[in-house]
Amino acid sequence: MSITDTISVLKWFIALLVIGSAFLPATFSLFSNFKDKGYIFSKIAGMILVSYLTFLLGTIRLIPFSAFSVYFSLIVFAAVNFYVFAYRKKINIIKEIKSHAKIFALEELIFLIMLFYWAYVRAHFPDIHGLEKFMDFGFLNTILRSTYFPPRDMWYTPYSINYYYFGHLVTAVLTKFTFIPSFISFNLMLATLFALTFSAAFSIITNVFDNVKFSFKSLFSGLAGAVLLVFGGNLTTIYAFFQAYEPQTNPVPFWQLPFLPFSFPNGYWYPNATRFIPFTIHEFPIYSFVVSDLHGHVLDIPFVLLTIAVFFSLIITKKVKLVHLLFVSFLLAVMYMTNAWDGLIYMLLGFAVWTFINVYKENEGIELSGIDYSRLFKGFLILIAGFFVFSLPFNLDFKPFVSGIGVICAPGFLTQIGHIGPFLFEPNHCQRSPLWQLALLYGFFYFFVVSFLLFLKFKRSYKFTKSDYFILIIITLSTILIIVPEFIYVKDIYPTYYRANTMFKLVYEAFIMLSISCGYILIKLLTQIKNRKGLSLFFVSSAILLTFVLMYPFFAINSYYRNLTTYEGLDGLKYMDQTYPEDYQLINWINKNIKGQPVILEANGDSYTDYARISANTGLPTVLGWTVHEWLWRGTYAIVAPRIDEVNTLYTTTNLSVAKQLIKKYNIQYVVVSNLERQKYPNLNENTFRTLGKVVYSNPQGATLYKINN
Repeated sequence: MSITDTISVLKWFIALLVIGSAFLPATFSLFSNFKDKGYIFSKIAGMILVSYLTFLLGTIRLIPFSAFSVYFSLIVFAAVNFYVFAYRKKINIIKEIKSHAKIFALEELIFLIMLFYWAYVRAHFPDIHGLEKFMDFGFLNTILRSTYFPPRDMWYTPYSINYYYFGHLVTAVLTKFTFIPSFISFNLMLATLFALTFSAAFSIITNVFDNVKFSFKSLFSGLAGAVLLVFGGNLTTIYAFFQAYEPQTNPVPFWQLPFLPFSFPNGYWYPNATRFIPFTIHEFPIYSFVVSDLHGHVLDIPFVLLTIAVFFSLIITKKVKLVHLLFVSFLLAVMYMTNAWDGLIYMLLGFAVWTFINVYKENEGIELSGIDYSRLFKGFLILIAGFFVFSLPFNLDFKPFVSGIGVICAPGFLTQIGHIGPFLFEPNHCQRSPLWQLALLYGFFYFFVVSFLLFLKFKRSYKFTKSDYFILIIITLSTILIIVPEFIYVKDIYPTYYRANTMFKLVYEAFIMLSISCGYILIKLLTQIKNRKGLSLFFVSSAILLTFVLMYPFFAINSYYRNLTTYEGLDGLKYMDQTYPEDYQLINWINKNIKGQPVILEANGDSYTDYARISANTGLPTVLGWTVHEWLWRGTYAIVAPRIDEVNTLYTTTNLSVAKQLIKKYNIQYVVVSNLERQKYPNLNENTFRTLGKVVYSNPQGATLYKINN
């Protein structure tokens, strides 16, 4: 890496180290039953809590969002941590660090290696451009420009963001904390998510495997699960040995294609693994890391892993206290604010874990008689009530954009009724996934699941542990998440891909939990199976399957990052200097010279295009950005549609009175006229803006910025 990029990564690393260190006392207390004391989770907990307090202070307008509010929040939490846990509860932080120095150093080293590794990968194609990066970067930039919360929607002035933006807020908090510009922090956050996912998965699985002592078995189990979660794909890589099929059409079973092993990889295209079942999306972490959209489902992975770790900690703790349940409810709220589906998914896991805690008896196993139902339901109530309380500041300005629960393959008489309550019965909505396709997507995991179940059934001398029960709980929930999209879907605006988002959000979490499970199962069975033939069969089968799923990053990383041949650095905006030099210079000028969030006018356009690039790259709100995205967030096209015509009118009208009315309506203070505007509006009339304002910036490449007179 270049010296400049190395310094940025180290600066970011030190910031996370400082934040994590401030939360070590609470982490050591919460994970006192972990052999690593939950060390790596101090970083994640610190990111969440500092960001939440900063968000809360900005929401009630007590302290404006700034580096000061971030540092203030950190100092408050550090003081509380060390007073409550180190002083009052007498946790000797220095002693704990010394006695666990090796495992702490190992986890820190793993984190640092992964942070540098993915920063290095991103530096070979750092562009914040393509797919939904404009959206994610726009969220980050508008939050950074915010004085108070909720942040303004950069693509729909004067409204606030109606999306799950807490993960972007965390990124903005780290950006403020480090004073690193957002076009670099965007890529550093991606590297951080990659590193935290690997190191947190390692910690969870090593502790689930053996939370009493550190051993090579637990080490290998942790590494296996972390590798599966971060690098694992699915069995669709088998198509690399067969003649390629046409993408965007129904894939045919690989056994019906010519076998061409000597022309490997036969045009295998890595995105197919995430769109294998027609009209659906079934992504997994390595694909997300490769394409590098800083989206809610990716930002939430470390929060998810922290929550899973807390659940296991509660299972093996002697006494679950009220504060534990409140913290879980807080994490559920944070996940909801980051990626709404996750809050609900892990609420279910929370119910399952709390139920297990109430039915499990030491030395007796699960005992259904004598359940304290009062305690059980009080726990459920605390989780639900805490969730609503902690998410309230977000929900005050958020309106869900789903419109019901659709039933797949509803009977004809129900489609004539249309809906009953929240349930929708839509005709011609009968997409189901063929079993062979599901097998290629998840068969790898279920080879290990079935092997584990057979082992538990036939190993009569084996004594169930709490770890085994925990693994079975998350396997069960994962299986339910995979099955649900075959029967119902949450209704959104997409007519053909009506179950795509439902499947996407559910199976993504199933992939995470199954990866954790299989890391545990793999080493468990390799060390527990005593029958030589059975062990050989399991080992060979595992090796073959692992080879297929771990081939995926070879295809994906090399394809997206052009075989890692050209190092470009971590500046995510540098690409614009070549593709849109006029806008690149304008954006830099705006970011340097315009403070606050005055409204700008720029050309709007369809989603996934280069329109709305000024607002996305500066955080300044505009009249309308990506139309379909705003349609999704606002719930109806009727709200968005008039703005398309109004933006067109502003750029083309010769009627000064009409222009003034629209400028006043949206409080437009700056107008962008650049090459994309001229391309979009052939009849563009700049005389209007010359009359109503003045040029405050222009460059020879064709970009002009007008400031409207007051």
